[in-house]
Amino acid sequence: MVEQAVRPIVEAMVARAPSGWTHAVLQGRAGRGGTGVTGGYGRPAGRWSHGVPNPFVELMALAEELRARHDWEPVSLEIRCRPSGEYRLVAFTDAVSKVTGESGFQAVLDPEYRLPQPGERQEPGTAAPAGDPELAVARFHAYLERRAAILGHPEELPPPATATAIEEAERSLGHRLPADLRALYLLADGDGIGYDHRGLFQHNVWLPLKSMVAESTDWGAGERPWYGWDLDWDAVVLDTTPADTVRRCGGHPGWLRFASGQDGNFLAVDTAPARDGRPGQVIRTGRDYDEGPGYVADSVTSLLGHYLDLLDQGAYEVHGDRLALLEPACAAAPQEFIGGDIPDEVPPTLQAIHINNVTGLVDLTPLTAAPSLRLLRLNNATTADLAPVRRLPVESLRVSLTEGDLSPLENHPHLASLSLTTTAPADLAPLRTVPHLRGLDLSGADITDLSVLAGLPDLRYLALTGRQWAALLDEAQAPPALAAARLADTDASFEDALAWAARLGLDTGPAVRVDGILRAGR
Repeated sequence: MVEQAVRPIVEAMVARAPSGWTHAVLQGRAGRGGTGVTGGYGRPAGRWSHGVPNPFVELMALAEELRARHDWEPVSLEIRCRPSGEYRLVAFTDAVSKVTGESGFQAVLDPEYRLPQPGERQEPGTAAPAGDPELAVARFHAYLERRAAILGHPEELPPPATATAIEEAERSLGHRLPADLRALYLLADGDGIGYDHRGLFQHNVWLPLKSMVAESTDWGAGERPWYGWDLDWDAVVLDTTPADTVRRCGGHPGWLRFASGQDGNFLAVDTAPARDGRPGQVIRTGRDYDEGPGYVADSVTSLLGHYLDLLDQGAYEVHGDRLALLEPACAAAPQEFIGGDIPDEVPPTLQAIHINNVTGLVDLTPLTAAPSLRLLRLNNATTADLAPVRRLPVESLRVSLTEGDLSPLENHPHLASLSLTTTAPADLAPLRTVPHLRGLDLSGADITDLSVLAGLPDLRYLALTGRQWAALLDEAQAPPALAAARLADTDASFEDALAWAARLGLDTGPAVRVDGILRAGR
């Protein structure tokens, strides 16, 4: 029973309590994926002590009981208790949950919706493929011969894939393989015999067709990983170098993963390039490329030519029965800056900048030297003028503004998310004209008329304080397409969050509430 499952958690909270505590709060989630909690202990004079326990076994048992009764997976919960032994559990589905890393609670109104990736709007490439199947085969044979001469023996590879197997793989993928990669599969179905792989593609395992299909079509392979609204509402995907060759996506169904670094990263052939790319170009994607893919070569054919050049230069090492190619050291063009004030020289390749802890006003004018700037964040720093942003393709803007003038953002063609803090009242009217605005955090802003938000038909995420939400919902309504929202109050309880979520249209009636008291000696 839920009543029995919650008592051991309360006992753990009481056992950990510091002397003089007045009340304790545990908030978090629990489910098959594990547990995560936050909270602490209230003390006299308004003091607060962190360190509420995370009794894993007991929380998992409570989550299992709630899942069995209500089919909630995972469950969001809050437990409050006092030195008197009185306690209360409030639990609900994680459609309403405590926000990690930020204050307040989040409500997910449309769990299926995902924000569009900027690459979906990019102009497609029209150039012909750069790969040449005959040249690729010749280079592959030369590559194997050179490796055999260095290692002192030829390397065993699996039998070729059949044309039928390749066609079946292409049907599963929904894309034809580039002609040069297709030709290589007609020579060998990857580079492994059993679990022994040769790592022919620069430490990357060349996958057999079956594995390539699995890696390219498994759940999430063609999408940017989704980490939740609290982390992704203002996320940005950066451009690769050269620019406009690969779509600005964290993942795409047209990226066919043919080689694996066995670390969650892959080499893929790109069948859906951006304007200046070539179909069949080789890119890096996977775990370390959520913020944007990496460009490698215009084709598998060119990549094999590069490997032969490295062998010609002696740029390799032999470790036992393994040959490793050595890429020349090169300084990458700076794309991101994280520091204090704007640097004296702004590199033109800059795409993201985090300006931190600056005393005095920050002049954003020097940033116009970075024509590809996509992300601009002022953290504990303030500016008086957003005019320079008008000339930049900024998509994610976090700014503290001394004046409330948002007119420089009027008709901004790129802005997708805005986190605004103000020291003077701001008029939101200019935001009505921003065509791709999808996310807003106004919890730190003084807004003259919140009802403007009801007229933003494409807004998907909105963060406000409880007072702001009440004013908006009393005067007007929430934006019609809202998929997620945040109640940005540090002192909000789960009961507050459920009442707020109900006003947004969520059915919070099934929430579970259990009251009890711990008796001395029990």
